[in-house]
Amino acid sequence: MHQKDSWGPICDKKNEWGSVRQVGEKSIFYFLEEGIKMRLSIAAVAAAVIMASVGGAFGIRFVIDREECFSHKVEYGDTVHFSFVVIKAEGSWHYSEDGVDLVVKGPNGEQIHDVRDKTSEKHEFLAYHQGVYRFCFTNKSPYHETIDFDVHAGHFTYHDEHAKDEHFKPLFEHIGKLEEALYNVQFEQHWLEAQTDRQAIVNEGMSRRAIHKAIYESIALIGASLLQVYILRRLFERKLGASRV
Repeated sequence: MHQKDSWGPICDKKNEWGSVRQVGEKSIFYFLEEGIKMRLSIAAVAAAVIMASVGGAFGIRFVIDREECFSHKVEYGDTVHFSFVVIKAEGSWHYSEDGVDLVVKGPNGEQIHDVRDKTSEKHEFLAYHQGVYRFCFTNKSPYHETIDFDVHAGHFTYHDEHAKDEHFKPLFEHIGKLEEALYNVQFEQHWLEAQTDRQAIVNEGMSRRAIHKAIYESIALIGASLLQVYILRRLFERKLGASRV
């Protein structure tokens, strides 16, 4: 009887520890589940940011004769970044800094930005109207010119939140800033690549012109030397003929 009574409290303690252990395991699983949900939410937000970034970007390299226009749809409140670089102009002997004109107009026909005779430009503006914005280039030189053009509309939105705003608002703000910073790096990299291409083409053209100039000067020098030899021979022949007479 005493043994049964002595074992009774021990069994009760085991039951208590078992229940505590079960509660602890449930808490651990709960936190793990919440952590997984949080990671999935962050991954979904990051994917949405990447898709938004890709969808709002536009870049092209084209050859312009007289005038070319491009359209880009922009949402209200977007920050629109654009840049262009005149990569090269046709003609091996053409080396002047002929630029192009660019006029940016809004959905209602209002003028947003105006650039004249520039070989490169980089600018940004805030869209106060939703709609299609037009970017029109004009080439006033007699040569075809190759232009590298890049435009991006930055807009960060999110829908169908499954958590409270105070939980995700700081996260969305940080992700939005990160997305903008990443695009700025990409924007600057593309700008520098276009400038590098332009400089490489200019250097190649100058080298080609220098080689052609050296060849023409050599030919002219050889021709002048041959002409001098011919004239001297004629003079000597005349003198010899006169001395014989």
